[in-house]
Formats: sequence, C-alpha cells, structure tokens
Amino acid sequence: MQLKWKWYGLGAVLLFAILQALSGLFALSDLKALDLQFRLLRKHFPASAPEVVVIGIDDISVARMPEPLALWHPHLGKLLQGVARVKPAAIGIDIILPDRSFDALVAGYDRALLSGIIDARRNAPLVFGLTIGPTGATRPVYPPFLSAAGRDASGYALWRLDMDGSVRWFDEALGVEGHAVATLSGQMARLMKASPRRGLIDFSRGPSFDYLPFHDVLGWIETGEHEKLARLFAGKPVLIGSVTLFEDRQLQPVELFAREPGNRRVPGVLVHAQVLRSILGDTLIAPMPAYLAPALALLVALLWLWPLKPLQALAVTAGLTVGVFGGAIALQRAGFFLPVSGLIATGAVALVGRSLADQAANAIERLRLKRAFGAYVSPQIMDEIVGGRLSGSLGGDRRTLCVLFADIRNFTTRSETLAPEAVITLLNRYFEEVTGAIHRHDGTVDKFIGDGIMAFFGAPKALANPSAAAVAAAQEMLSRLAELNETLKKEGQMPISIGIGLHVGDAVVGHVGSTARHEYTAIGDTVNLASRIESLTKEVHFPLVCSEQVLKALDSSGGFVNLGAKPVKGHTPVVVYGWPAPAGDQSKI
Repeated sequence: MQLKWKWYGLGAVLLFAILQALSGLFALSDLKALDLQFRLLRKHFPASAPEVVVIGIDDISVARMPEPLALWHPHLGKLLQGVARVKPAAIGIDIILPDRSFDALVAGYDRALLSGIIDARRNAPLVFGLTIGPTGATRPVYPPFLSAAGRDASGYALWRLDMDGSVRWFDEALGVEGHAVATLSGQMARLMKASPRRGLIDFSRGPSFDYLPFHDVLGWIETGEHEKLARLFAGKPVLIGSVTLFEDRQLQPVELFAREPGNRRVPGVLVHAQVLRSILGDTLIAPMPAYLAPALALLVALLWLWPLKPLQALAVTAGLTVGVFGGAIALQRAGFFLPVSGLIATGAVALVGRSLADQAANAIERLRLKRAFGAYVSPQIMDEIVGGRLSGSLGGDRRTLCVLFADIRNFTTRSETLAPEAVITLLNRYFEEVTGAIHRHDGTVDKFIGDGIMAFFGAPKALANPSAAAVAAAQEMLSRLAELNETLKKEGQMPISIGIGLHVGDAVVGHVGSTARHEYTAIGDTVNLASRIESLTKEVHFPLVCSEQVLKALDSSGGFVNLGAKPVKGHTPVVVYGWPAPAGDQSKI
C-alpha cells in the first residue's frame, strides 16, 4: 500500500471512531451488550444482594376479595397495620390510591384505610406511589391519605425507558426539563438512611424474585401469626404491588420473576425491588466519563497501523472482542459501565479494513506489474513475482527441467532479401505462435536468441512431468507453425521451417547477472545438451528431436523414431529420437 493511502485510511478510521462515539451509532448495541453482561454474571458469577420482600396482589387475591381493588381500603389498612407491627425497615405501596373519598358509597371506608395508615406509620416508614395522568400532570390522591402517611411519604412510580423500551436506569430526573423528583424506591431508600444516586440498576445481583400473596399475608394477620410475620418482614424493606399478568409490566434485561421463567416483561413492583437492592447494597452502576469512550475508540483506531493478513485480522478482531467484552464485564461488577460496541466496531474496521485495503492495494499493484512487465517475462514467472514467491536475490536452486531449443532454418539467408521491418514482422508472427504453445503447457520462455528461442519446463512452476509438457508444447508449436505456413503461402511468402531439441535433467534455475541487472534463467549441462540436440535436427531431418531421457519420461513413444546414438559437439554420443512433422507441414527437413 502506498504511504499516502495508509495515512488516508488511518484518518478515515479515526474519523469513524469519533463520529460513532458522538452520534451514538451503537447505543442500542451497547445496551444489548450490557444485558448480556448481566445475564452472564447472574448465571456464572452470582452475587448476593440486600433482601427485599414483595407482597403481590395476584389473580387469586383479586378473586378472593369481594370488592374491586379500588375499594380495598379495609383490606389494605389491615395489611399495613399487621405488617408494620413487626417493624419492617420501610413499606412501599406500589398501588395508586383513589383521588376521592368513598365514604359516600360505604360509610367508614376512608376511615378504615386512614386508621391503618396512621397505625402503621407509628412502626415503619410508609411511601405511597404516585403517577401522572394523560396530560402529564400528577394524578391526584385523596389528600387525607397522604397527610396521614406524613411528610416524604410519596414518590413517583415512574421509570426512565431506554430506546428499546427496557428499564435499566435509576434516575429521578423525571420532572419538567429534567427536574429531579422523588421516586417510590428512592424515597424508601432515603427513609432507610441510604443515599440514592443516578446509575444503572444492577440486574446481576440477587436471585429472581418470588412474592408473598396479598391474601395469604392478610390471612396470617387475621389469625395472629405474629412470629411468622416477624420472620418474614422484620427489619426488611417491603413492597406491595400488583403481580397480575396484564397490569403494570416492565421490560427488563434479565428474567427477574421466578414464577415466569423466560419472561423479561415483569411486574413493576419487582423493578422497584431490584432498585432497592442496588441502592441499599450501593451497587448502582455508574457510567464512565463521557470522554473515555471516544478516547478509547481513538486508541483502538490506531490498530490500523498493524498490517495483518485477512485470517490474522479476523483472529485478532475476535480476540479484541473477547478482551474488550471481558474487561467491560469486570468493570460492570466493579460498578462502572463501559460502552463496548463502538470500541469493538472501531477495532474491526481498523484491523479488517487495513487487511482488506492491503489486499486491494496488492491486487492493484499486481495488475500494474502485469500490465507493465507481463510481455517481458513468461506468465509463470510473473505469477511468482506478483505472488511474492520468487526471490529477488542472486543465485538459484537445482531443479529437474526439460529444456527446449527451437531455431528457424536458413533465416539469415532469408532475411537478406527482406526489409528490416518485414523481418521483425515475420519473427513476431512466428514467436506469437510458438510462445503461445509453450505458455499453454506451463513452460517458461527463457530468452529469444535472434530467430531462436529457449524455454524450459518445471520452473518456476513445478510440474509433475516436465518432459511430457515439453513434448506436448513442441508438438503444438509444429501444429501452429503449419497453420501459419498456410497463411504465408496465401500471402505469397515462403513457409518457415524449424528444428526443436529437447533434453531433461538437472539444472540450476535462478537469478543470474549483477545486482543492477539480472535475469531468471537456467544453466547447466542439461541446457547445453538441449541446444546441441536442436542442432541435430538439420542432420537427422526431423523437426523435433529429443534425448532418450525425455522419451523414457513419456507414457508412450507416441510416433517417435529411434535415431540411435549421435555424436554431439563437446559431449559423448547421445541416443536421440525424432518425431515427424504433421502431414503437410514444411518443417520436416
């Protein structure tokens, strides 16, 4: 990757890190990640929490009372009296009391509740829940009830809802323009000498809630089971509210209701109970400073500077995800909330993005090299170069190669009668055909020597049978030459005759030359002998001649003729075989 693109990419990732943090792009993902942390901690690292007792108004309690809930004044007054006598830490009533007197309907109804409130207040702090009406104003409660409960005896049974409708925060800034108001659970905590503060409710602590049915508790009070009531309520905060299926349900991050496993939409009274656990246990989770998430995201964005291969980038991204998420869980248990989705996303963009950008840059560079130098080297060499598999240092390796030499017969004499431009044109037409045949059989064109050509098979691309590939290429060269000669005849030109020599053996293949200028070539006796065998084609009058070693490497002789041992200049005699040209080819001499 060019240097400027590396820095442009880093700038883009840094910009992404800042924008995602400021825009809240992953806010919902952060909440879902927090929920997962709560569930993992509850399952694998459960922690205790202060006990809160819930008295639930369930469907059975409603069925057993002859009056509708709005007229439960005597029952509620009696229950408050009985529970308060065993001195609980505080009593919260998550039931919205009526806004008017019912004495006109039934004489003494208001007095039954008022006397119960006054009697209970002598033994335990009381807090009644408030709510708001359709207009947003506080829904009124019959004043004598609140007066009887005393000062600070009411709080709003309301919640701040997150974007997905879940309750996760204890936050009393629920008034107009964020003005703080007293809440039911907040007032109960204050009356118990605790100091509520804004924070996330800690849903990781404490078991799921069960409840004591309203009608059962009322029955224990009526039968005078004082010891049982003391065991259940003495010194503990008590909440009274509805646990029916369709009334006052709130969506939670965890399964908070023991009687409804799998259901995260739980009775609101249980949410108040979990808030009390968090306040009394001082485990409300504080959000980290607002600047920290963007700062960490910018730090993670610097991973762009780490070049990795795609699989490595994915592995490191997975490790980063696990590490960041694990760290967030540890912070959460310590009482701090760290948004992780933006950090993980920034890390993924930096690591995977850099890897993909490198791959794209390398692909562009390979394409540029192929376009610029593809015509100067064989495709096999170019593939090795762009694939980074071909060393650029001088030296070579010993390989088994089948070396091919080909030469045009009497070309020097022919060129004397042609213009230089015509000579070049004819050579190019010829070389176009023969190099195509060599490349099609995975051969490497080493060099053009005037009207001759040298090629080898088996490097840089290893071949299962270099000899078979070389013979097939040579035969195709002769076949293509026959077609070219037909065209030359039609143009009134003389046909071309060639000789091809093949030999197989060990040779050293690599970069030969100087550090300033070198070429990829093969050297050794195998190369020299292949050149000498090509010279024999003039003597034996066959267009294709190969050594005995080449023929032995073939599956069949395929029409080759044993020409016996032939003397070779500078070498001991060599047994060679000739292959005739295709019918009608003028290459046979």
